[in-house]
Amino acid sequence: MPSVASLEKQQYYGHPRNAFWPLLARLLDFDISKHYTVNVEQAKAHDIAIWDVISECERPGSLDSAIVRGSERINQIPELVAKHHGLIRIGLNGGMAVKLFKRHCLPNLETGRVTVFALPSTSPANAGMTFEARCEAWRPLFV
Repeated sequence: MPSVASLEKQQYYGHPRNAFWPLLARLLDFDISKHYTVNVEQAKAHDIAIWDVISECERPGSLDSAIVRGSERINQIPELVAKHHGLIRIGLNGGMAVKLFKRHCLPNLETGRVTVFALPSTSPANAGMTFEARCEAWRPLFV
């Protein structure tokens, strides 16, 4: 679920310290822009779609650990995968995305067609991992 800062900006990974856009720019070799729409277009040019596992939930603040269990409404990811046969990889950004995807989406996915990557969070709350280590962990998603 997007952070409060991302929701206020209406931008994926809108918190200024989130490493998502710098990480994507590094791994896909594009120039990061101060303009969100330019970054989105560059991601699209690399056939990357960005979508949350959760469409809505109750959560005080921005931490995924604060999501009220049972309040989650899940996006229709299995339906998206079924409709778009070119979609062959899914990267899950952080532990809560992995947990919710396994619980709600994985049982309904076509088996064997999609590779799912459990990735370390790009959130500034994941301060225990360097940017370089995150890049290395995310690199297999883009091979």
